[in-house]
Amino acid sequence: MSRPWISKRTKHTIWSVIGACIVGYFLYHTIQGDRGWLSMLRLKHEVSASEEKLERLQKERKELAHRVQLLRPESIDPDLLEEKSRELLNYSKPNEIIILTPAPEAEANGEKQKNK
Repeated sequence: MSRPWISKRTKHTIWSVIGACIVGYFLYHTIQGDRGWLSMLRLKHEVSASEEKLERLQKERKELAHRVQLLRPESIDPDLLEEKSRELLNYSKPNEIIILTPAPEAEANGEKQKNK
């Protein structure tokens, strides 16, 4: 009787290794793949950060819309008009004391230059 080139036990071992490789392949892509578990967590984090940013921007937009509403000709707010005109034209009242402070960007640049 002739013996087959590969024994039954060897065939079983080869198929087990192939099966383990296939399972490992799918397991890896379930966790690390483009649509895997880690990608899902990253996307959830991005969505929550975007939702927070959206809420902040909507609040800012609402505040700006309110300020614009106050400057409309049919319902102008005298205090806001005075504030804006004085700010744009650099005017002050005679009894006011003006304290000049550097812009936040200038302070940051000054600190960077001091640290060098």
